[in-house]
Amino acid sequence: MKKKCLLMFTAILVLSLAALSWAEPSIEGKWLGTLEVSGAKLRIVFNIKQGPDGKLLSTLDSPDQGAKDIPVDETSFEKDHLHLGVKGINGAYEGDANSDLSEIKGTWSQNGASLPLDLKRTDKVEEVVRPQDPKPPYPYDEREVSYENKKAGITFGGTLTLPKTGGPFPAVLLITGSGPEDRNETVFGHHPFLVLADYLTRQGIAVLRVDDRGVGKSTGSAERATSADFVGDVLSGVDFLKSQNEINSKQIGLIGHSEGGMIAPMAAVQSPDVAYIVLMGGPGITGGQLLLMQSSLILKANGTDSSLIEKDRQINEMAFAVAVSDADSSTASQKLHKILSDAIAEMSSQEQQALGISPSMVDIMVKQMVSPWLRYFLSYDPKPTLEKVKCPVLAIDSELDLQVPPKEDLQGINDALKAGGNKDFTTKEFPGLNHLFQHAKTGSPMEYSSIDETISPDVLKYISDWITAHTTNR
Repeated sequence: MKKKCLLMFTAILVLSLAALSWAEPSIEGKWLGTLEVSGAKLRIVFNIKQGPDGKLLSTLDSPDQGAKDIPVDETSFEKDHLHLGVKGINGAYEGDANSDLSEIKGTWSQNGASLPLDLKRTDKVEEVVRPQDPKPPYPYDEREVSYENKKAGITFGGTLTLPKTGGPFPAVLLITGSGPEDRNETVFGHHPFLVLADYLTRQGIAVLRVDDRGVGKSTGSAERATSADFVGDVLSGVDFLKSQNEINSKQIGLIGHSEGGMIAPMAAVQSPDVAYIVLMGGPGITGGQLLLMQSSLILKANGTDSSLIEKDRQINEMAFAVAVSDADSSTASQKLHKILSDAIAEMSSQEQQALGISPSMVDIMVKQMVSPWLRYFLSYDPKPTLEKVKCPVLAIDSELDLQVPPKEDLQGINDALKAGGNKDFTTKEFPGLNHLFQHAKTGSPMEYSSIDETISPDVLKYISDWITAHTTNR
């Protein structure tokens, strides 16, 4: 009897020790905080775990920007202090945890600016739900598809949506803006191409949307590619659409947003299979001009002093000139490093913070400046290409677009198409909308995530009506 009691006591003791061991707090887990930037709120999530070697590993998510699994290069937790270094975006977090490891109070620093960021444990991060995001079941067919750009050796994964009856259908291929994007052009918690594809397909138009190189189910990499390379990707998509029995091969068009609106005319000039193009905030002026204006407009919207905006413009002009003219990357990098380092050294910390730059950013900025994509974009003038476009064109911009200034942009597109003798083109500026074609207050990119609307219904209808008018009975 005594032996039995001893065994029971031993079992209880073992269980108690195990419980104490499991209850011991650990930094591992999911940590959620919210950054407030120029009136916008952006959720930040750090996912911390212990690796096989016992060292801590982390990734960063920004749910409101559609970013996930960003590598965290440095993770350390010592004496209740958490350090996270994210070199890829020039960011770092420093914070101190409370005694039970339920909360961390700290600061997020990025590109010379520092903001308070307190983190709390969470089991689940709620996804951003936008009212325009379509929900299945859909009144149309949806197919997962793949095809190749054989010349580039890349396989693309995408989604083809088809009306259920009435084919063969007119079709459009959607072309994303700059930077690696998924097929829905996910940005700031919005899925513009998902919303656009859903609307058009409901109106009887087939839509192909595709993951960019190296994103989602597409292979390859965009690291050394330029806009000219992406034209081949687009035309491979056009060839795929031509091969589908449900598609009217004479009515295949392109819709390009932002940089996609630069690529679409290039593709239309190279292929007679492109029957029409729609440019949504597509460039009508040189890339260098565009980026200079973009930087000034965004700084102005953020309340930056006019003298500092002018200083920013002067620095950019010098840097862009080197990036465009010096073909040798090593020579260009040395010159750019000196230009940027000298300019930043002459600024106060407040000025650096207002422009979002710092001495630690110079290497990253130089690398971006000498990248093939930016060199190409800076020097590219879309007007000669637009003059050669003979198919119907719809070019739309937004009044509050700070990334592609509408007045100068639409004037450039209008003049080029007119000079080339295009007989069927329409340009339109939508009032009160931003670069994503959302109803906005200032047009600043900082507003994008806080706006529930993904694309103005007026824009969706206008595009659909224009395509229908150019494909019915033709």
